[in-house]
Amino acid sequence: MRKNVLRVSAVGAGILVVLVAVASAGGIVLRLGPLVVKGDGGFTPTTLPKHKFAPITLHGHGSISTDDGSIPPALDELTIWFDKHGAVETRGLEVCTKGKLLATTTARARKSCPNAIVGEGFGTATVYFPESKPIPASSPIILFNGPKMHGNPTVLAHAYLTVPAPTTYIVPVEIQKVHDGRYGFKTVAKIPRIAGGSGVPKSGRLNIGRKWTFKGKRLSYANASCPDGHLQAKILVHFVDGTSMHGEILKTCKGK
Repeated sequence: MRKNVLRVSAVGAGILVVLVAVASAGGIVLRLGPLVVKGDGGFTPTTLPKHKFAPITLHGHGSISTDDGSIPPALDELTIWFDKHGAVETRGLEVCTKGKLLATTTARARKSCPNAIVGEGFGTATVYFPESKPIPASSPIILFNGPKMHGNPTVLAHAYLTVPAPTTYIVPVEIQKVHDGRYGFKTVAKIPRIAGGSGVPKSGRLNIGRKWTFKGKRLSYANASCPDGHLQAKILVHFVDGTSMHGEILKTCKGK
């Protein structure tokens, strides 16, 4: 039986991003006042070498809602720390730049850097304007391998919304190396304002599993090992209203 442990001082929409990376296959439902966050996903395979890295595919989905009809606050910044028993590989992978993605639709972005794509998914949001009915919005999400920053790999997350007006969103995320106990990697994402701040993300799903051949060797973007039976991550979520929330997730794995 797989065991999922969640330690939370407070929870929020940012949990969804962590669920994509390390969620339990059993799913999670979190409540804080009227706020309801649901997530499900994980990674495959869950049986991994104890002392060397092996390719994995990350997959997950999540949603955020309220049970009283209120509008949740929008995210401002999301920080995630990842288990040191993971690794990102980019050798031989095409690099996409922000300039190639500016003002592009999803189809055009995909054509601009087809060999730099490391993950894909889908996201939904709702735009709330005063004295107007809520406007649903949605977009495919594409993750591209970006230029290195401070010697670290980066990801460019691309989305294109057509409502309330056609807009391209590009979020650069640096995968920083850190030495913080159990954690070996850290990412900080500044969340763009949807519709000038009137948009609120509602759900998302993501799959990261790019594999390619370089110099005759098969490589994988996401890799992990399992030396002690679990992997974990922690998050710090900051909202535009000044609220900060953080939590930690542990996910069991089987070493071989």
